[in-house]
Amino acid sequence: QVQLVESGGGLVQPGESLRLSCAASGRTFSSYTLGWFRQAPGQEREFVAAIIWSGDSTYYADSVKGRFTISRDDAKNTVYLQMNSLKPEDTAVYYCAADLYLSAGRSRLSAVYDYWGQGTQVTVSS
Repeated sequence: QVQLVESGGGLVQPGESLRLSCAASGRTFSSYTLGWFRQAPGQEREFVAAIIWSGDSTYYADSVKGRFTISRDDAKNTVYLQMNSLKPEDTAVYYCAADLYLSAGRSRLSAVYDYWGQGTQVTVSS
């Protein structure tokens, strides 16, 4: 069983940055593929970024590529999402997710992740 707790959300102006953190319980953190997803009001949850358990390959949604960076610190059981050049359309609740040994090819699919955090609100507004 893995428990995930996100932090770092808030209200920022367009063009500013935020770093989200997701701390996980458990002793096999390095064996998990970790993903960030987001859900805006009235919209479906969408993929943002993933970092794969084997080799730390990273994948991004086209809408955030070049602005967001996902990283992990296995010693701290924590995954991060650095968000730069934020836009109003990035406003959403952001969730981290984890799945054991999840392959890169499936890492964009929210339905396959077994563990989810409670979410953290990110609001980008002037």
